[in-house]
Formats: sequence, C-alpha cells, structure tokens
Amino acid sequence: MKIAVAGAGAFGTGLAIALAANGPVTLWARDPDAAASMAQTRENTARLKGCTIPQNVAVTADIDTLFEADTLLLAIPAQRLGAWLETHSDHLDGKRLVACCKGIDQTTLRGPVALIENLVPSAKPAMLTGPSFAADIANNLPTALTLACAEDDDSAYLQECLSTPTLRLYLSHDIIGAELGGALKNVIAIACGVCMGAGFGESARAAIVTRGFAEMRRIGAALGADPETLTGLSGFGDLALTCTSDASRNYRFGLSIGAGQPFDTATTVEGAATAVSVTKLADQHQLDLPICKVVANLSSGSITPEMALATLLSRPLRKE
Repeated sequence: MKIAVAGAGAFGTGLAIALAANGPVTLWARDPDAAASMAQTRENTARLKGCTIPQNVAVTADIDTLFEADTLLLAIPAQRLGAWLETHSDHLDGKRLVACCKGIDQTTLRGPVALIENLVPSAKPAMLTGPSFAADIANNLPTALTLACAEDDDSAYLQECLSTPTLRLYLSHDIIGAELGGALKNVIAIACGVCMGAGFGESARAAIVTRGFAEMRRIGAALGADPETLTGLSGFGDLALTCTSDASRNYRFGLSIGAGQPFDTATTVEGAATAVSVTKLADQHQLDLPICKVVANLSSGSITPEMALATLLSRPLRKE
C-alpha cells in the first residue's frame, strides 16, 4: 500500500515520521519552499522542530506525487478541507481518505468525514482522532487513537497499515461520535485556557471540563453519536489531554485570551471556528450549550473573560 500525508503541519509531519517505520511515505506540503527545506534539512523547523524526518519520507510540493498513493491521510485544517477536496476531487476517486483534522466546517456544519462523503462520493472515508500531540507521535512515544470507519474490511486494513509499535489504533464504526469528540474537545480546551489565563483557578477548570463534557454528550445525542464513543479516546480521552496541557494550541489560545495577550495568528486554532459551527448547530437543534456559545463570543472578542464568567455563574441553579 502506498501511503501519503496531505499537509505538512505539525500533525501531518508527525504522522509521516511515525508511519515511516512501516515503509515509504510521501509527505505533501503546499508551500514549495517549505517542502524543499524539509527535504534538504530532514526537519520541519517551522512546525515540528527537533524531530528528524526519516529518509524514506519523500517530502514534496508536487500534488501529482501525492495522488500516486492509494491511501491519503488528510492533515489539512478542518476549515480548508472542503475547498481542498472540491479542488482535487477528480484525483481522489476510489481512494482511502483518512481525515486527520478535528473540527466542524462553518459553511456546511459537516465534520471531516461527512465532507469527504459529500464531495468525493466514490472515496472510502475514515477518521483518525484521539488524544495525541504531534511531537509525541514523531518521537515514538506510546499513543492510542481511534480509527472510525463504516466498512469492516477497510477499517481492519487501515488499522493494520497505520499502526506502529508505539501507535495503537482502536476501531470504531461511530464516525459521527469520533468527529464530534475531536471537534468539541477543542472548544472546551479554549474555555479551560481562558479560565487559567484569567486566574480563575483549578477548581473552575475542573467544572468547565465536567460541564463541557456534558455539552459534548448533549450535542452528540442530538446528532446520533453513540454515547460510549464520547467516553472513549476520541471524546473524553482527547478532552483530558487538551484541557490540561500547554502543548495544545487551543488551550494556549484560551490562555492568551484570559491573560489579555496576543496569540500567533499563523497557528491553526480549530476550536475557535468550531465554536461558531457548534453554536449554529445548537440553535438548529434547540440545545443549551452555554460553554460552547461563550467560547464563540470569547474567540471573536465580543465579550471579556469576566463577562463570560458572569454569564455562566448567573445561570439558574438546577440539578446536575
């Protein structure tokens, strides 16, 4: 099987490095200069500094080389994925397309696999998600992820090909739950970052994680996710990781908001865009998701952390 990774950000580079243990991998970068630099230095200094890219990872900006693979891991930001699929749909017929981004498209309110199904109907889609940081994967630290796929044959095949001695994949048929878990935990991670950046304390963060998880389950139930999925790696596992670590971009983004400090706008923050999408879905399904709505307003700068806290604390008292 020929494997290629589309997207040479931190996570795409980390996956390519890890999967090189199984054989040759193609890593596609949209920036020719970045691709040339990585190919020469064998390091992604901009996104994953300190992690060596093995020689059997072919780094390229040639899109045609990417399409030579029959299995593509799509490490493209969620808000750009739809446009990328639409542009290249003619070259993706019948291929295995594994979404590796976490988010809900603002325009269509679809998750990554739903976008693939809509824009490339002939493809065989899957979702790779769960608690993981790119540096951990690249450095061969033990990591467990969820691989969600509708077809048994495809899921078993992908599980075998994408697992390594340190990267363990657990199978699921619940694509909706896997999509939602990966997307929504980023929103809650921003809220936790705001909490800590503003100095509200560990107890407040614990409350946000707990009530945020309740919101994840609430929207999961409305959209048809299996509740068990959200208690697993792609839900609670990923939530626990990103709500507590400075290595999480979404958590760091929240920290910057809470502390009133600038944030590197070149860094992708999937949770900020997803918060807007979730708010729209909440309105459509008449769901009460106060933390997600507050994060959408915080990310846009329309409210302050103090206003957000006042909004949440002023809600009516009720049973848990």
